[in-house]
Amino acid sequence: MNRKLLGVFCLVMGWGICNSDAQEITLVSNRSSTYKIVVPAEATALEQKSAKVLQQYINQVTGAQLPVVSGDAAAGNTAIYLGHTGKGEALHSGKLPLEGYLLQTDGKNLVIMGGSGQGLIYGVYAFLEKYAGCRKMSEAAVVSKPVNQLKIPAIKEEVKPQFEYRETYYPAANNAEFLGWNRLQKFEDLWGPHTWGHTYDKLVPAKTYFKTHPEYYALVKGRRQPSQLCLGNEEVYKIVVGELRKRMAASTDALYWSVSPNDDIGWCECDKCKPVDDEQGSPSGSLIKFVNKVAANFPDKKITTLAYGYTHKAPKSLRPATNVYVFLSNIDAYRDKPLAEEGSASAFRNDLKAWGALTPNIFVWDYTTEFTNYLAPFPNFHTLQANIQYLKSNGVKGIFSQGSGDMYSEFAELRAYITARLLVDANANVKQLTDDFLTEYFGPKAGKYIGDYIALLQEKMLASHRKLDIYGNPVNEWNAYLSPDNIDLYSAILDKAEAAAEGNKEYQERVVKARLPLEYTVLQQARFYGIERFGIFDKSAGGKWTVKPKIQEKVKRFVANCNKAGVTELSEGGISPDQYLAEWNGIFSRGVKPTIAVGATVTLQQPFTADYPAKGNRTIVDGNPGYDDFSYNWLCFYGIPMVATIDLGTKQSINIIQADFLDDPRHFIFLPESVKIEVSADGSKYETFATQTYSRAEEHFELSTSKFAGNKAVQARYIKVTATNGSNLPVWRFKEGKKPMIACSEVWVQ
Repeated sequence: MNRKLLGVFCLVMGWGICNSDAQEITLVSNRSSTYKIVVPAEATALEQKSAKVLQQYINQVTGAQLPVVSGDAAAGNTAIYLGHTGKGEALHSGKLPLEGYLLQTDGKNLVIMGGSGQGLIYGVYAFLEKYAGCRKMSEAAVVSKPVNQLKIPAIKEEVKPQFEYRETYYPAANNAEFLGWNRLQKFEDLWGPHTWGHTYDKLVPAKTYFKTHPEYYALVKGRRQPSQLCLGNEEVYKIVVGELRKRMAASTDALYWSVSPNDDIGWCECDKCKPVDDEQGSPSGSLIKFVNKVAANFPDKKITTLAYGYTHKAPKSLRPATNVYVFLSNIDAYRDKPLAEEGSASAFRNDLKAWGALTPNIFVWDYTTEFTNYLAPFPNFHTLQANIQYLKSNGVKGIFSQGSGDMYSEFAELRAYITARLLVDANANVKQLTDDFLTEYFGPKAGKYIGDYIALLQEKMLASHRKLDIYGNPVNEWNAYLSPDNIDLYSAILDKAEAAAEGNKEYQERVVKARLPLEYTVLQQARFYGIERFGIFDKSAGGKWTVKPKIQEKVKRFVANCNKAGVTELSEGGISPDQYLAEWNGIFSRGVKPTIAVGATVTLQQPFTADYPAKGNRTIVDGNPGYDDFSYNWLCFYGIPMVATIDLGTKQSINIIQADFLDDPRHFIFLPESVKIEVSADGSKYETFATQTYSRAEEHFELSTSKFAGNKAVQARYIKVTATNGSNLPVWRFKEGKKPMIACSEVWVQ
């Protein structure tokens, strides 16, 4: 093979330089160097910053301080040329991709150039990682190892980002250096101010217009409501265009502008919107028609919108404009299997294929944490790479990987780092990345045990064949991998990790923080079990219920460790650790409510909702109240009434019967329209004990428990509770295909 053909072959295969001038260069030897860092004579702020970063970390690794000079004339015979220097322009006169970079040796010199955006600093970070052994793995300091000599092989690497948009939404993303080292972005930096995500109400705020112009908003079941906009209204279009034009003039650097539905239900069914949706087979029809019309006013801007909730399904034929980007959500998919395999992700896969047939401009809104319980164990590490590879292979241009945002969640640091590296290189060696992180973050000894803990947790989860839900909970009855026996196994491994971290305060604190999810699980399960084994209360020989001393100690320790670790919320929009402590103190002070129905046999006329099994039929006679989370300690009935017959076993003296029901409109749970309590001595002839009706309140989203009760002295063995479900959702909470649900936590009998 001649030299010319060899050079072409090497470039295509991604090899290093294949010319006769290629040579290894020694940047530093024995804390000494002849090299200078050269920036252009009129260096930009980014070029100056890049020079300082390169100087700082070469010094940190080698002890040598390379001077920074301006202009090629000051370079001398050996130099690192940064940015648009004369040397760089002569070596690479073409335009580099947006945020791409070039690393290339030329004789004894090194050239680092970047495309527009952050390309240059990305190139510096990439060089420091690959050739100087530096890594920024978390909010902690950059990891580096001192060397006596820093040698650089002959290189020629031109790299462009695998994704146009790359974001992992965890606390580490608030660290600017972490973002830079890991080539990440933040939506606040890319989108116009206050125009990322759900923006209808930001562009046409209901508090400004709804009272005087209800016609600007969605017509839902014959009633105007501010859930979404009326996209067929010409005035709405004019307001949106005018608002965007004003904001664009004030923020000329923004790359994207969002025109997207609110995070709400109830889209417009007026005589202008509905025909478009009917023709296109989805409410995304009127959305894309409207967004295209808006985007035509800004041909040099990128307009994003959401395929989320009611707009997830692509229109049949209406193509998004060339400057419109579709942000597709996979919120309904379980996380125990990769998106390419998970059954619940089939709709997302179909949506991705359908949208991909209409436009190449697709971003995906992905989810990687349990939002209802940030601290709950969520063993999904095995899916992170597979999901990113799947999205990349399907032409996705950008990923918003939503974790816990500013709030701490289980292994938030590790998730942020692994996801960040995969957004840079979808084929990265995840095992090596994980091992390196655990070693550096927890220490080589403790890190091994943390790795064992993660592996065992994942192994047990997969063996259980249970679904991993981003809106799940850590209760054992259906999350078998979190059984008390398994928790003991996990705890033993973490005990070893704590012991291995002794002597290093930083490692110890991180191990304690990593243990919070297991402690949280034990506490949540204690609420679930209540008066049973693994619960909160013990019964003395004298028949008195008392709080287990150890549970109080566990609560105090958990809250103290949360506060020390900077945990501020236990769930998305949820309570703080101190509020959690207050909840527990209330549970302790209230004690056990007496009921003679504990352990009774319960027969249901119709089955409860399988998605939330709680303890099955015995949920309503386990002697444990329901708390704020409907997904455990509550027996739920979707679209059907609850008809429960309780057999006490023998005829008993009864004075009070009370049934507790949940009102949680946010999760489509409403109080029953009526409750009827009947009693019987023989199970055949029933008499009415109490009845109560409930008139649904106007729009509200407050969560509360209502007690439907009767007071009468009777002798009975059987109790029948009939709770009537609503026939339809209220207009203000309407969602196509959704029915109301009722939830009962306990039937108390005294």
